[in-house]
Amino acid sequence: MRPELSIEIIHKIRDKLKDFVNITPTVRWEHSGPKNLFPKGTEVFVKLELFQKTGSFKVRGAMNVIQSLDPAELSRGITAVSAGNHAIAAAYAASKKSTSALIFMPKTARKLRVERAINFGAQVILCDTQTEMFERAEEAKIQEGRIFVHPFEGPMTVQGTATAGLEFSEQVSDIDVMVLPIGGGGLCAGFSAAIRQIWPNVEIYGVEPEGANTMAISFKSGKTIVKEDVNTIADSLAPPKTEPYTFSVCKELVDDIVLVSDDALRDAMQILFYDLRLAVEPAAAATAAALCGPLQGRIAGKRVGIICCGTNISSEDFFKLSKLK
Repeated sequence: MRPELSIEIIHKIRDKLKDFVNITPTVRWEHSGPKNLFPKGTEVFVKLELFQKTGSFKVRGAMNVIQSLDPAELSRGITAVSAGNHAIAAAYAASKKSTSALIFMPKTARKLRVERAINFGAQVILCDTQTEMFERAEEAKIQEGRIFVHPFEGPMTVQGTATAGLEFSEQVSDIDVMVLPIGGGGLCAGFSAAIRQIWPNVEIYGVEPEGANTMAISFKSGKTIVKEDVNTIADSLAPPKTEPYTFSVCKELVDDIVLVSDDALRDAMQILFYDLRLAVEPAAAATAAALCGPLQGRIAGKRVGIICCGTNISSEDFFKLSKLK
């Protein structure tokens, strides 16, 4: 394992973050429907990261980055780009360290997410494209000296998300298979780094939306790519590109990536609502969608872990996207 992601370092990062993040629970999924949802003998454990302080796992990485800044850097403020969850997390982390946050979000960002970032004190600027968001953040970095807090790239971001994997390993005695959502790969890289050291033989699968299969393409080509034309209801799993560090960690630790359709995400949102009483955003339903679809044959009779990564979604959007009546 890379020195910066050793289990000893992950323990230290958890201690560093303990005053700023929640220890989120893990529950055993007991399906209550008339038919078996999973193959016979399969046990599923769900890490409920949607109960994190900012509504998603993103605060772990953002807080770790911002905590590392010295007084001079904090005085210049931070900048970030995000469709929502990272914006809220970066704004929260900046507020905890009494620094300013300038955040670029797409014009299509959900109103609730924009409002939550602003409520934590961030200045939010809406942009036409994800490329524009990154370009304007770079300008803020150069012209104002702001520190760019990346939504998924870099060792400190991955160290932060690794603390979720460490927690999970202490909440479940043993796991055969771990299923994780992949957008840019920040969560998947960190979570995988932690559990691979604890359970060396665990199978790790990533899940991406069919309309935003950026990491899957990177895996096949063996290099980072740019893919602006993403199209999925799971906007939290739709980055316009992959980045070197996070891609390399995922490529090293993840056994395979499977794809799920938007319809499968909607179905999984409904199942999570009825079974676990969770109203989740589409990205948080990705792992459940994979269990009910492309991973059925690979999880049969095994102990399986998944994560509900976040839920910054209004009730109106939840019912619209999930098609629940």
